[in-house]
Amino acid sequence: MADRLDREARSDHMRRIRKVDTKPEIVVRQVAHALGYRFRLHRRDLPGTPDLVFPRHRKVVQVHGCFWHQHEGCRLKRQPKTRPDYWLPKLARNMARDVETCDRLAALGWETLVIWECETRDREGVAERLTRFLQPPRVC
Repeated sequence: MADRLDREARSDHMRRIRKVDTKPEIVVRQVAHALGYRFRLHRRDLPGTPDLVFPRHRKVVQVHGCFWHQHEGCRLKRQPKTRPDYWLPKLARNMARDVETCDRLAALGWETLVIWECETRDREGVAERLTRFLQPPRVC
C-alpha cells in the first residue's frame, strides 16, 4: 500500500510530532496535579529524561505513545506499511532503549511507571494507577 502523502509532506508531518508536552503527557500531568502531587518535568540528569519525576518518592512516570513504543496488544500499535526497512528497526530500538532506561533508573534507586497513550483516555484509571504507584509502602 502506497503512502497517501508524498515524501516531502510525510517528512513535514513526522517533523511536527512532539517529543515533550504531548496530549497524553499533559493529561497525566493534569491528573497528577489534581491529586495533589507535585513533580518535575523532563529531568535531564536522569536516564531517559523521564516525563514526570517525583523526587520525594524517588519515582518516575513515563508516558509512552502506543505507536512509537509498540504497545503490545493495542490497536494503536500499527506496523508501518511503507519503508519497513527503516521503521521496523527504529521501533525495535525504541523498545530496547525503554528497557535499558528502566534498568538504569532502577540501578539508581528509582521506580518507574509506564502509562500508555491509549490509557490516558480514562482519566479515572490514570488517577487510580498514579495513586497506587505513589503511595508510600506500608510498614507493619
